[in-house]
Amino acid sequence: MEDMKSIYLTLVLAPLLGSIIAGLFRNQVGKAGAHWVTIIGVGISFLLSAYVFWQHVMNGAPVFNENLYTWMVVDGLEMHVGFLVDNLTAMMITVVTFVSLMVHIYTIGYMAHEDGYQRFFSYISLFTFSMLMLVMSNNFLQLFFGWEAVGLVSYLLIGFYFKKETAIFANMKAFLVNRVGDFGFILGIAAVAMYFNSLDYAQVFGAAPDKAGETISIWGDSQWSLMTVICILLFIGAMGKSAQMPLHVWLPDSMEGPTPISALIHAATMVTAGIFMVARMSPLFELSETALSFVLIIGATTAFFMGLIGIVQNDIKRVVAYSTLSQLGYMVAALGASAYAAGLFHLMTHAFFKALLFLAAGSVIIGMHHDQDIRNMGGLRKYMKITWITALLGSLALIGFPGFSGFFSKDAIIEAVGYSQIAGSSYAHWLLVAGVFVTALYSFRMYFLVFHGKGPRDDHAKEHLKESPAVVTVPLILLAIPSVFVGWFAIEPMLFGDFFKGVLHVASAHDTLGEIGKTYTDQIGFISHGVMMLPFWLAMAGLAVAWYVYLMKPSIAQSVRSRFDWLYKLLDRKYGFDEFNQAVFAGGSLFAGKFLWNIGDKTVIDGIAVNGSARSVGVLAQVVRWVQSGYLYHYAIAMILGLLGLLFWFVVR
Repeated sequence: MEDMKSIYLTLVLAPLLGSIIAGLFRNQVGKAGAHWVTIIGVGISFLLSAYVFWQHVMNGAPVFNENLYTWMVVDGLEMHVGFLVDNLTAMMITVVTFVSLMVHIYTIGYMAHEDGYQRFFSYISLFTFSMLMLVMSNNFLQLFFGWEAVGLVSYLLIGFYFKKETAIFANMKAFLVNRVGDFGFILGIAAVAMYFNSLDYAQVFGAAPDKAGETISIWGDSQWSLMTVICILLFIGAMGKSAQMPLHVWLPDSMEGPTPISALIHAATMVTAGIFMVARMSPLFELSETALSFVLIIGATTAFFMGLIGIVQNDIKRVVAYSTLSQLGYMVAALGASAYAAGLFHLMTHAFFKALLFLAAGSVIIGMHHDQDIRNMGGLRKYMKITWITALLGSLALIGFPGFSGFFSKDAIIEAVGYSQIAGSSYAHWLLVAGVFVTALYSFRMYFLVFHGKGPRDDHAKEHLKESPAVVTVPLILLAIPSVFVGWFAIEPMLFGDFFKGVLHVASAHDTLGEIGKTYTDQIGFISHGVMMLPFWLAMAGLAVAWYVYLMKPSIAQSVRSRFDWLYKLLDRKYGFDEFNQAVFAGGSLFAGKFLWNIGDKTVIDGIAVNGSARSVGVLAQVVRWVQSGYLYHYAIAMILGLLGLLFWFVVR
């Protein structure tokens, strides 16, 4: 056990050490030293993660749950730093470190000529450390530390180009929106500490069934279910981190950061933290159908309506960003349907093909000399064959083409939601089904416009088009492999086997995956069943429509846009969320600030407290000045009058 503790500590601290060296000693180690020290650190973490995965999943190693040290004890509430390593942790750390390693290697080529090279490597390595601390925590305090740490590093990375106003606006937007979610999250943790007198997962989960019927009074005489309040507060935190409506507005703007960090944020770290947290908290969420229904409706709404926005985007990175929003919605919907394993399965497959798509988009951006408008592209398959093939594989995985990893995970989610009986499940099911068509449409709209057609309009761009260097394409190939195959190997143990046994808790009345498992035979049978269902045909219809409208008859797209200009404007404005936030929250904050400045600061503080006090002292001084005449007989008269006054007081009293 001591050997495993050393492995876990090394696994977590290796990226932190690389980050410190690359950041604080960047001048001493130089550019090459910065990328080597961070890649070695993350590489060590990946190798150790693979070993941990093998030991826990393949060899059945016992669950590790141990506190490393006690930070403080306050009125009996113990606050520890410790690790919980089970199959869920093993899967998460392997995915995080593998994707992070690919991003680190890719960054050498993408950021080769950028300023702040060492700083960027320091940040992304610190990002990896933060996510590892989050997923390996065995208590709410450490979870919150990792939660805030990934938020901090995302703020630094989104605003990496700190001289660009749009980048500074985007990172501040991400910071503020996540503070809204984190306010709910910390209230949920505070409620856990208050009612359970513990922040340790095992103790809280063990005591949760006894608290299932307990109610609390928040205001007035109304009673609220304790578990519902805790779960919804925790999920509000997940809504911020995992960008669920209406706290989704920061994620598309995170594209202001360099492409490698877009891949890391969207695929393996920050946005998946909320999915992981809700799954880890399944013993709590299973005790509140109200909370599950809330999660389900929010997830399905995000999945469909964010996907629609992707259809009208022309920035290659923003198309993939809205795809992330939509796919996160699918994961959250699975959690709401108690299909936690399906949500985590999709988290894993999505991490691979979404990182692949982002890095392929970055390769295209390199080839196009940082032109990101897909309307200026076309025909790139002739010049960038590796990028083309890997992007095609990633797109097929995204739309759930039969046999690809995304097919197994997305179909499982849709079927699980279809079996769910909680409130809102029918609404959620049909939105998820319709979202399949939308996903295929925006995915292959981007694919056809970028890789097919006549080619770039700029002849100069054509002359210099070529495949990206190996340091960029090798990570694409390595990510394409699990994007295609990992679903084949993972579906049976993760969804219908014992992979998450003892980790995820599902009430018998909510066991939607169990209903799917009754008819599951093998992968071929799952595919055969899937191709007979509506989602498959909707995906093929979306692909066909994208091919015909955007490749064969582009005039149709223009005609549809003209006819439905109101809808195009609605989607292009992102349903007006940004305008609403600017007017109500930003405008309201500015108004409140000016009001408090004029009334509170200028009138009360300056006018009364500070300047008023000074003026009062001045007036008093003017009065007292007449008393201090310097003549002895004036002082004698004052003393006699004072003495007479005291005598009069005692006599009258």
